[in-house]
Amino acid sequence: MRYQFVDCRWDIGDPERGRALYRAGHIPGASFLDVDTELADRSVAGAGRHPLPSPMGFAAAASRAGIDEDVFVVAYGNMGGAERLWWLLRHFGHDECAVLVGGIGSWGGALRAGDEEVDPAFFVPRERSGDTIGADEILERGDELVVVDSRIPSRFRGEENPLDKVPGRIPGARNAPWNEPLPSLPDGEVAAYCGSGITSCVTIHRLWLAGRDARLYPGSWSQWEGLGLPVERSGER
Repeated sequence: MRYQFVDCRWDIGDPERGRALYRAGHIPGASFLDVDTELADRSVAGAGRHPLPSPMGFAAAASRAGIDEDVFVVAYGNMGGAERLWWLLRHFGHDECAVLVGGIGSWGGALRAGDEEVDPAFFVPRERSGDTIGADEILERGDELVVVDSRIPSRFRGEENPLDKVPGRIPGARNAPWNEPLPSLPDGEVAAYCGSGITSCVTIHRLWLAGRDARLYPGSWSQWEGLGLPVERSGER
């Protein structure tokens, strides 16, 4: 089995920043996948800021990055980019993957600048069911679920910010900020969301490492607020 490092760094306020960081210095041999254009399909209307890519769209991106069934993927990034790729690979049937915890800062070797010539592969998507959850099911089963919000505490509380058009959280949600240690969560079926389905993959990955499954709400708050659904604000849970 071959190994393929994949750089998934990105910047929510600067779409070109991730590739610029990659070209400035990356793990030798690493390919690059763009969170905005390859790990999401932003042409999907009404599905939040980072809708899931289609099976064929993701397969094309993974193939360009040198990923096929004989490749073990090691993703690294920031702000949930690596965990998003990890989640998508598993969602599309490829379990041979891991996240370099700590990102490129935990890499002890030399870096390489510029682009890489990565041999293209042939990724075959085998989309799974049951690992996502939609707004309707959260509304219907909210009392049965452990709904986890991965955004930073100020956004969770509903304070004004430049990202959320309607500040607040899903009623009953608990906060597990993506950039803080995972808090203790009650038993039960976990549904995770964030602003647009990227940093919530950090929470899902941490739960998986702890032996616990969670479902991703791909549309996350950016879809929820657009649908005009119930909002809770102030206080901590």
